[in-house]
Amino acid sequence: MRTGRGVAGAVGGTSRDAFFDNAKYLAIVLVAMGHAWEPLRFGSRTAAALYLAVYAFHMPAFIIISGYFSRSFDLRRDRLQRLITGVAVPYLIFEVAYTFFKRWAGGAPNYPISLLDPWYLTWFLVALFIWRLTAPLWKIVRAPLPLALTIAMMASVTPEIGDDLNLQRVLQFLPFFVLGLNLRPEHFALVRRRWVRIAAVPVLGAALLVAYWASPRMNAAWFYHRDSAQELGAPWWWGVVMTLAMFGCSLVLVACFFAWVPGRTMWCTALGAGTLYGYLLHGFLAKGSRFWGWYHHAWLHTPWGVVLLTLIAGTVITLLCTPPVQRIFRFAVEPTMAWAFRKVPVEAAASGRG
Repeated sequence: MRTGRGVAGAVGGTSRDAFFDNAKYLAIVLVAMGHAWEPLRFGSRTAAALYLAVYAFHMPAFIIISGYFSRSFDLRRDRLQRLITGVAVPYLIFEVAYTFFKRWAGGAPNYPISLLDPWYLTWFLVALFIWRLTAPLWKIVRAPLPLALTIAMMASVTPEIGDDLNLQRVLQFLPFFVLGLNLRPEHFALVRRRWVRIAAVPVLGAALLVAYWASPRMNAAWFYHRDSAQELGAPWWWGVVMTLAMFGCSLVLVACFFAWVPGRTMWCTALGAGTLYGYLLHGFLAKGSRFWGWYHHAWLHTPWGVVLLTLIAGTVITLLCTPPVQRIFRFAVEPTMAWAFRKVPVEAAASGRG
């Protein structure tokens, strides 16, 4: 979800890959649509099914890409500096901005500023900061993915973890990041083969049917990965079962999604560099629509209303990823902050690159 200069973009100065930019753009569009469908899912089973299906894979897809582009991350000075300016600082800025927005638009003038309790979308920046810091550790352990899955399962049965830094989400989504760290270009080439693309169509169709059946029966909070099994009213062992089942389900759907992502440069490819802008900025509109009662209009809850709202969500998120928006908000999303770091002597910088 990051730009080319930051977290999920190309690292080490490599050129951008149209496939990944297209994947990030399409995934951020699905994120916006999912947020638009959320208030409709209680009155529309179709909207609820679409919501469940999308939530099963859009964040795992982003996280896998983020892990993939973290393969070269180490504790070198320049990479740590980019981690601070590209993840930590935007988190601080947007966490404070969202808090004041909730005070103003949400009718909560005393809502506290708490940097330990990420509000709404900012949890992803906290998670990304922690995951990327631990990336060097996952490169040296013998079985990284089974270990990450074990940690996720343990987190899902441990309500004592609490809400600080949204650690439940950090730990439960961890396997997707670790998987991304261990993927190679040939793995993405594999899911883009013709037979996989053909097979993905019935699989996605079946997923929608299952989501339609499950929507009135399943608690969508399982897909948020922010609570333990006990907090969701289930026996503790359900956390273990659901962690493994949902990991497998998400992987299948992510593979189907990647199978249909175009690999060539398209009109939307350049927008992949601005997905973090769209992600962080659209949250104000998504929450504002609830605060301001936009969903109180009955026509929005009709089939044509759902279609129109879906198109509006896709259009708005597309505009928020464009270069003009990036230029305006770069100070908050991608600050350079050269003034905050000590200058390194030329000799030391050269030896560090060696």
